[in-house]
Amino acid sequence: MILTQRQQAIIEIVKKNAPITGEAIADQLQVTRAALRSDLSILTMMGYLAAKPRVGYCYQQQNHENDFLGVLARYRVKDIFARPVIVPEECSAYDAIVSLFTEDTGSLIVVDGSGALTGIVSRKDLLKATMGHSDIQKIPVSVIMTRMPNIIYVHKEDAVLHALSKIVEHEVDSLPVIENGVDGRLEVIGRISKTNLVRLMMDLTLGHKTAEVSHE
Repeated sequence: MILTQRQQAIIEIVKKNAPITGEAIADQLQVTRAALRSDLSILTMMGYLAAKPRVGYCYQQQNHENDFLGVLARYRVKDIFARPVIVPEECSAYDAIVSLFTEDTGSLIVVDGSGALTGIVSRKDLLKATMGHSDIQKIPVSVIMTRMPNIIYVHKEDAVLHALSKIVEHEVDSLPVIENGVDGRLEVIGRISKTNLVRLMMDLTLGHKTAEVSHE
């Protein structure tokens, strides 16, 4: 797997300063500790770093990219993404709640009339709307959703590990999978969730050479 520039920088910092805490690494990179959470998790899983409680991170000379992660790194989002659960902007909060439970999902992707991504509405958003004692049949999801540019998404050619790092870093259950359309519009083609990722890891752990590709 090709490491990002920040991941390579983390490795160099740990090599020179081990043992070093995550907070100290973040200080040297001038970012928050939370911003490094996913990078440190990936580097630890891949065997580049060893995390020692109450001590910090150390560099490991061997065992980089074990067999499991080596195989996992070959997969792209397009190999495992699922069918997106989409609602239009004019959909009411009430209908969104019905879709949420009917589709058994944690969030809904909101699109405009042309099918372009405009927002995400989550269980928490809908819960807040109902707690306000408003008539949720008259409230459109466009009023309560998270809007662009505050939406985290991935492209179908992105590495699965890249999607995993975004889910961990931003503490979300799923991400829209998009393609770049005309005039810079983002066209929704799928979603990748924790469930997709866990299923892939289970398939690889059980020794399946090729994980099932599901777009349901």
